[in-house]
Amino acid sequence: MTPGVATDVMATDVITLITEDHRKVEALFERLKKEEGDIPSAVAELHALLTAHARAEEDRVYPGIDAHHELEEHKQAEVLLDELVRAVPGTPEFRLKLEKLVESVSHHVEEEEGELLPKLAQQVGEKRLRELGTAFQERRDEELRALRTVHASSEASKAELYEEAQKADIPGRSQMDKEELQQAVRESRP
Repeated sequence: MTPGVATDVMATDVITLITEDHRKVEALFERLKKEEGDIPSAVAELHALLTAHARAEEDRVYPGIDAHHELEEHKQAEVLLDELVRAVPGTPEFRLKLEKLVESVSHHVEEEEGELLPKLAQQVGEKRLRELGTAFQERRDEELRALRTVHASSEASKAELYEEAQKADIPGRSQMDKEELQQAVRESRP
């Protein structure tokens, strides 16, 4: 095996991709704990990455393996993540929600990297790990695009949403309020 080939294999290996996402999440946690930079954007990025990561694992990696416990942890993290999104940055409530989410996700990462992923590596060969990596990455990227589109449309003005609704030829758009326009635009997207 040549060095270039080994690098390509590692880049698409599901275990590598999952652990890289874990490191990105940990870096976002550190930014949020230190209250560095644009906190609402960091929260939105965290929300998108954690949600897309979990859905990709659930849809592409977990089927066929015993991952019931991990699914439960994903549900718990999703609830905590939603609470963090609704909390006001800089408040004690925000810091408490962040602390609980960090604790939950850190526990999940520790178990996943210490138990589930090593078992997966033992059960399947390198070829299957690459196949799972490709499937995981495609599903995660699909979710990230969708989640970022939703986030962007939620920040769009009513006029911008109306313009997009007009381009999509959405009937009744002139009578819609901002929330209705957001929903109609979201549903019109492929």
